[in-house]
Amino acid sequence: MEQDRPLIIDMTAQGEFAAETAQPVPAPFLFKLGLGAALVALVAGAVAVAAVFLWVASVLVPVALVAAAVAYGAFRFQLWRARK
Repeated sequence: MEQDRPLIIDMTAQGEFAAETAQPVPAPFLFKLGLGAALVALVAGAVAVAAVFLWVASVLVPVALVAAAVAYGAFRFQLWRARK
């Protein structure tokens, strides 16, 4: 993929490479825009997944409370039967 970028050779009049004057090629605007959009999509996806997990947890809390109440009732019933 090196063919996509133009090759720039900066040389002095003596035939030496001028490395200190070499400037990196800035990223294109559309690449920056796409990178920003991907980052926003990633954050939105993470928020959506977190919302789904919180919804599932909020649905399961009453189920767990009812199960705990039934287990407590069964335990107390067994204690009552053992006293007889």
